[in-house]
Amino acid sequence: MIRAIRGAITVKHNKSEAILIATEHLVNEIVNENEVCPTDIVSVLISTTVDLNACFPAAALRRLEGFTYVPVMCVKEIEVSNALQKCIRVMITVMTKKLQHEVKHVYLEKATILRPDLVK
Repeated sequence: MIRAIRGAITVKHNKSEAILIATEHLVNEIVNENEVCPTDIVSVLISTTVDLNACFPAAALRRLEGFTYVPVMCVKEIEVSNALQKCIRVMITVMTKKLQHEVKHVYLEKATILRPDLVK
């Protein structure tokens, strides 16, 4: 069965290494929480708010073991007044036997305000 797993994290500064570290951390948390291995991943979509442009966050996945052949794409979030700033959002599409309610979405740092109903 194919499922999508969502997550988000914020960074303090628009710096390449901060973006890469945060993206790596978020993806690792999603993969670990959902017991996913890279070969189960169909694709990864990463979006950033317009204030994050120091690097492509997809580059962070190339630093993770097993992600060489995982298709990854980066896009910009639409600008919405008073929206959370410096935010990286991820949607990972995976092959899994988990039911929809068993999927664990991961929201970290200030991004916990996006889905307080899903935060542990």
